[in-house]
Amino acid sequence: MAISEEEQAEIKQKTAKPLMWVAMVSMIMAFAGLTSAYIVRHAEGHWLVFDMPSWFFISTAVIIASSITMFWATRSAKKDLQSGITAGVGITLGLGVVFVFCQFQAYKELVSHGIFMTGSNSNVSGSFLYIISGLHLAHITGGILALLVTFINALRGMYSSQKMLGLEICSMFWHFLDVLWIYLFMFLYLIR
Repeated sequence: MAISEEEQAEIKQKTAKPLMWVAMVSMIMAFAGLTSAYIVRHAEGHWLVFDMPSWFFISTAVIIASSITMFWATRSAKKDLQSGITAGVGITLGLGVVFVFCQFQAYKELVSHGIFMTGSNSNVSGSFLYIISGLHLAHITGGILALLVTFINALRGMYSSQKMLGLEICSMFWHFLDVLWIYLFMFLYLIR
């Protein structure tokens, strides 16, 4: 028995958000494992204490700003303001790319201060910093791809107060990445 398009849309409407929650919970578990390992290893000693790269502070401000613009996009969709949807998602996408740039600048800053991920001159504290921030950066890349698709759909006028599932899912994921980065940044900043 074939499922109609209306039934498929209803199934998608009912399952999309719970599936995103499952994905986010699995990401939380991965980062909880990494931060737990960080704490355990930190307690063992031989830990190099160094200043956080200044670019991490800048990237934190950028990702907070991107959450604000994403909120603007979803708020605009609820009011059927197409220009606000497109501008909000477009600016968020641009800020996501700026965040990635800032992260790579932070890595360059770390290297210039002799903090390496691997090799004879590396230290486990630096390795943890690269791994934790790098894994978050991988998730940001996925978020940027989602934002790109959402932006294209916004340009095509596919979102409105009656049809905003794709925008809501993208927004949920992006806000999650924002909160996750703030947690990771504070964790890495405070536990050195």
